[in-house]
Amino acid sequence: MENQDFAFSKTNFMLIGISMLVVIVGFIMMIGASSTNEAFDAEIFSAVRTKVAPVICFIGFVSIIGGIMYKSKSKEEDK
Repeated sequence: MENQDFAFSKTNFMLIGISMLVVIVGFIMMIGASSTNEAFDAEIFSAVRTKVAPVICFIGFVSIIGGIMYKSKSKEEDK
């Protein structure tokens, strides 16, 4: 079989996978109890749910873009 050139290398897939896990962790940090008409839960305004988790998700999404755009040095040397 011929050696095929794929768009992504193993490193790209590893970076994208790790970044997706970071995004999932950020979304999990946002999960929690919610307020109802009968009871107010002040935990919906906690710093973790409103500030930290969205920043972690943003970092994960930016890392996914970086994982997609990453070009290994060995591929550059082959050309």
